[in-house]
Amino acid sequence: MSGLEELIEQIEELRLNLIKIKEGKSFTDPEVLAASQELDVVLHRYQVMLMKKSE
Repeated sequence: MSGLEELIEQIEELRLNLIKIKEGKSFTDPEVLAASQELDVVLHRYQVMLMKKSE
């Protein structure tokens, strides 16, 4: 599995986790924020890999 494929899989897992955590909580809940930030980090890594691949 390529690095991009692994990141896509990780993004999907983190996205589903965020949806699960968010249920019944506000967007400012510390647990929701932490999950969102974790997803942001992986999304950024994915974007960087895509940009490098297109160069």
